[in-house]
Amino acid sequence: MKFGVIVFPGSNCDQDMVYTLREKMGQEVVELWHKDTDLQNCDALIVPGGFSYGDYLRSGAIARFSPIMESVVEFAKNGGFVFGVCNGFQILCEAGLLPGTLLHNESHKFICKNVYIKPETNKTPLTAELKMNEALKIPIAHAEGRYYASQEVMEEIQANDQVLFTYCTENGLAIPEVNPNGSLYNIAGVCNKEKNVFGMMPHPERATDFDLGNTDGLGIFTSLINHMVHA
Repeated sequence: MKFGVIVFPGSNCDQDMVYTLREKMGQEVVELWHKDTDLQNCDALIVPGGFSYGDYLRSGAIARFSPIMESVVEFAKNGGFVFGVCNGFQILCEAGLLPGTLLHNESHKFICKNVYIKPETNKTPLTAELKMNEALKIPIAHAEGRYYASQEVMEEIQANDQVLFTYCTENGLAIPEVNPNGSLYNIAGVCNKEKNVFGMMPHPERATDFDLGNTDGLGIFTSLINHMVHA
């Protein structure tokens, strides 16, 4: 499979993602500059974390208008797989490819720590091979990670099984006390209705290496790649 990792001014997790996909998952990877429009025949696109355009205005609001995003939107609408992490999640929401938005953390502070998340569905390529209700330790690093959507949108998201992950305890309990940012319903990630566009605030690419003492993120990439191979 061929992955394209999009690089914006201010991206700082792009190389983490390239390393994970190329070195740990054995995939072909190309870096796609934000001013380009050619997706180089990639099978999937990754919108990585960081602080695109310095997060001026609001996170993802400027990057959403980068030239490459027009191609990303068309790719997604044609059924292509697009995965946004942290700032990438924010950009995909700004672009209208994912429902809802990401607001400032309730604490109004930048939060960087390990958290636990659990899959809420096994009906998406990103989560199909994960064990339901089994907690994964994945790091977060964000100031605007509080997921929000109107009640009408939330009802649609829940009805269509679009919640990918929720914040939980080490034992898999999604309780308010472990919600790091105030996200509605402890939501850590969602997908679109068609289940080919995915977004999550935690960084699975930072949890794929034994040298870092954490490989809980590997299953997420394995699930997506295996689905693509057999699709």
